[in-house]
Amino acid sequence: MITTRDWPEHIAVEPDIQGGVPVIRGTRVPVAVVVEAVAAGDEVPEVARGYRVTEDQVRAALAYAADLVRGERIIALPR
Repeated sequence: MITTRDWPEHIAVEPDIQGGVPVIRGTRVPVAVVVEAVAAGDEVPEVARGYRVTEDQVRAALAYAADLVRGERIIALPR
């Protein structure tokens, strides 16, 4: 099972691959594309097959996204 600590094994950010956009390691598949597919209602196995990645890699993309959101701080300004 993938946890938020495991995603670095599966996610790469390299300037020479997709311009530094986070991708599934060993592929050119952007993490955002995988996360969007799951958010749109596609099942993890279906996304994995569609992008030729593993189910663990799809879950790692979701864990990566969760870490990003967890670290985000939004300050509401008065109107």
